[in-house]
Amino acid sequence: MIIEVLVELSTRSVDKTFDYLVPPQFVDKIQLGIRVLVPFGMQKLEGFVLKIKNLNNSKYQIDELKEILDVVDEEVILNEELLKLGKKISEMTLSTLISSYQVMLPEALKARKKIKINKKIDIYMVLNKNIEIPILKNENQQKIVDLLKRKKRILKQELNKISSSSVKTLMKNNILLEEQEENYRLKQEYVKKEKYPLTKLQKKIVNEVLESKDQSKTFLLHGVTGSGKTEVYMELIEEALKNGKSSIVLVPEISLTEQIVSRFRSRFLENIAILHSRLSSGEKYDEWRKIARHEVKIVIGARSAIFAPLENLGMIIIDEEHTSSYKQEQTPKYSAIDVAKLRSEYHSCPLILGSATPTLESYARAKKNVYHLLEMKERVNQKPLPEVTIIDMNQEEKRKNSHFSKILLEEIKNRLEKHEQSILLLNRRGYASFVSCKNCGYVEKCPNCDITLTYHKTSGMIRCHYCGYAKKLLPTCPECHEEAMTSLGIGTEKIEEELMEVFPSAQILRMDLDTTTKKGSHERMIKSFQNHEYDILLGTQMIAKGLDFKEVTLVGVINADTSLNIPDFRSSETTFQLLSQVAGRSGRGEKEGKVFIQTYNKDHYAIELSRTHDYNSFYEEEMKIRHELNYPPYYYLTSIKILSSDYEIARVESNKIGEYLKNNLKNSTILGPSIASIFRINNIYRFQLIIKYKKEEKLYDVLSLLIEHYQSNSKVKLDIDFNPIHI
Repeated sequence: MIIEVLVELSTRSVDKTFDYLVPPQFVDKIQLGIRVLVPFGMQKLEGFVLKIKNLNNSKYQIDELKEILDVVDEEVILNEELLKLGKKISEMTLSTLISSYQVMLPEALKARKKIKINKKIDIYMVLNKNIEIPILKNENQQKIVDLLKRKKRILKQELNKISSSSVKTLMKNNILLEEQEENYRLKQEYVKKEKYPLTKLQKKIVNEVLESKDQSKTFLLHGVTGSGKTEVYMELIEEALKNGKSSIVLVPEISLTEQIVSRFRSRFLENIAILHSRLSSGEKYDEWRKIARHEVKIVIGARSAIFAPLENLGMIIIDEEHTSSYKQEQTPKYSAIDVAKLRSEYHSCPLILGSATPTLESYARAKKNVYHLLEMKERVNQKPLPEVTIIDMNQEEKRKNSHFSKILLEEIKNRLEKHEQSILLLNRRGYASFVSCKNCGYVEKCPNCDITLTYHKTSGMIRCHYCGYAKKLLPTCPECHEEAMTSLGIGTEKIEEELMEVFPSAQILRMDLDTTTKKGSHERMIKSFQNHEYDILLGTQMIAKGLDFKEVTLVGVINADTSLNIPDFRSSETTFQLLSQVAGRSGRGEKEGKVFIQTYNKDHYAIELSRTHDYNSFYEEEMKIRHELNYPPYYYLTSIKILSSDYEIARVESNKIGEYLKNNLKNSTILGPSIASIFRINNIYRFQLIIKYKKEEKLYDVLSLLIEHYQSNSKVKLDIDFNPIHI
């Protein structure tokens, strides 16, 4: 038998497979999609089996082929669907095939050398039923036997606590036998709850999906915050289960996983696997195999969970579909929504995209009937959406009320007195945005990136949030040598400090990237806030969507302009989505909620329309601007970044590429080359070209030739992104 193997070659950017001979002892183990260990030059590499051939199908003679060294897997890693899906992703993103397969898999199952995760095995002791057990003279031995007569099976480590020597003796005398059982690392916890009866509107939505003639249709579920979208999701999944089918549910933030998994487990018990980046390598390995072995039928997770090896899919749900985290920023730059569409077509199952603030592209597709639009315009039980007040901080600054307006402080105090909870959003972590000298104006910048360093007071460090560079903040300016260094701008750490000063008795929980680095921190924080152990939750955008706290009656946005000032064509859309989503955290229980948004741009349409929860008016306003500027959804975009550690090489090559594109893409507009939004990251200079087009049949061929031209150039790297989230 001859097999065609795809190995990972870190020094190559092209796909190439190699033929290997399978020795007789491995023939029965070979299947498509498993990993094998092969000799490659002086190395030993792992690779995926993509084809099984006989000698007539190979261009090589037997004596020209090397033999594989081992078969790594007992079970198939990449099933037939995933093998096809990887090829499609490679074509769509112009990425290598190996990178498209690797991105699907947990670390333990990637084709890489020296990565091995052991199964977690529990060893139980049982009595040997095939012998008659005598009365034992040794007291501990008899105690162990008596325990096992009552309990049938006990963990060996528990019996060792009585007497490890007695356990050994009993095993030696064949009285005790070992039984091994694999124990998955991620523990399942659930409390069975009765499901809520659906409202008339929820039933109507469910029926529209189930009765659709086109089973692989994409539905856009546009429902206001608190309208009961999750109940719709669970009902649809229950229907899929009744038909023997499985389901995938994607959530955009790890912080959302705890609450949604808790709700799903109360309904579907242990029939759930979880996949997200905060799991350990062992936990991901266990969850993946649990799915592949058909032990569960529901997978909940972040972006990469879209690759879960479920068979017979009956429902795919992407919650908060507008979130940018569904787009992979590293190669291959796939969109989880695009992958979901491919899987929906493969399995002929519905794809549900849910959001209170859909992307303009999704809503435009729904308007054109490319997607089927489902709308839920009211909260469950006709509860009102929270009242939103816009606070003009230009006026507040005259009163010198620090970073809090007078009214917001009064409202927080009021909630504390009523024993209600508040959520405060500031989408910037750290203590201060930058540090500078009051005397000479010197600003601390990252030596590797064109970005100012952010001050983190708790550690006393100034850090780069791009390359990770950090150093201790010193009071003396390195330029003028005066003790005049001061921090400017605000982050969540500084706001937390101010809150503690104003409300010393309040229990404050800060949730951002700095406080959620430890394993399980998201879950612990959300659970403790849900149990009302804290009065105020302060955080970045990770607290803005999907979370459901019944006692939260106040939401405050410290600075609504943070995302508005980003130089990106989506900044208004991002701002409206963020404000609308965080506003939706207020008043979800029995008590009415209020929202206060602090801004220096109170008349901006994104901020003004978030006050009235008016998505449709925002959509119309933003679409006019997109149409005028030829931006999505009217035009497609492709970004090409030219990267090099040598500034001059990057500049020259970006000009060459710009000319090449202009000469070969006649139906497109080429913008640039220009300096990327952050010119230097980790000592790599970055130039950018943007391709705008409605229809460009030659695009993939032209870009493929460009990639081929630069693949052997070690001094220049191309970074191509189709439909980028940010430019």
